[in-house]
Amino acid sequence: MDSQPSGGAAATVWRIVDASRITPNTVTVLGFLGICAAAVLAIERLWVISALVFVASGLVDSLDGLLARHQGRVTAFGAFLDSTLDRIEEGLVLTAVAFQFADAGDAVPAAACVLTVLGSLMVSYTRARAEALGVECKVGIATRPVRVVVLSIGLVFGAGELISDVDLLAASIYAMAGLTAFTVGQRVLHVRGELKALEASEEGLNEPSDV
Repeated sequence: MDSQPSGGAAATVWRIVDASRITPNTVTVLGFLGICAAAVLAIERLWVISALVFVASGLVDSLDGLLARHQGRVTAFGAFLDSTLDRIEEGLVLTAVAFQFADAGDAVPAAACVLTVLGSLMVSYTRARAEALGVECKVGIATRPVRVVVLSIGLVFGAGELISDVDLLAASIYAMAGLTAFTVGQRVLHVRGELKALEASEEGLNEPSDV
């Protein structure tokens, strides 16, 4: 059954999208290019504009799954491409921020950016590895939407550009570094518990029953 909404502005939007023949993978790539632009703007220290482009690109990127379902084009490769570019996007913006900190001689927040990139990758990896072992693993605080919100706040209020004497960029990076590390710990403990329960269940099934 077609998932297209009936009537109203939503239906008009879907008609325009269908007429454009845009594909879900195209939307994914457009979102990625937008994030690249946000990273360039961050390098130029245009924090507020970078944040706006970052958020807008993230919203565009979030539509690829909806479009795929609407067009009946949900594919394994599309999901793979989306997940891969998501990891690159976050790393690009954080690298741009780290460059600015390093250029200003702020070694601690620059190092925190590196830790945040590592933490973000590990949050994703723990879920992927757990699911490969047959364990669902969506627990944890620092999911990607949360990380996007925290980083966006830091960019908007970076270097006092929006509000004089208010600079939350370094604080947002420290928060992300801590939250990602905590989330990795949450997922490791979750998977450990789930695998132990699974092993215990399998041992119970293999035990000979009394006759």
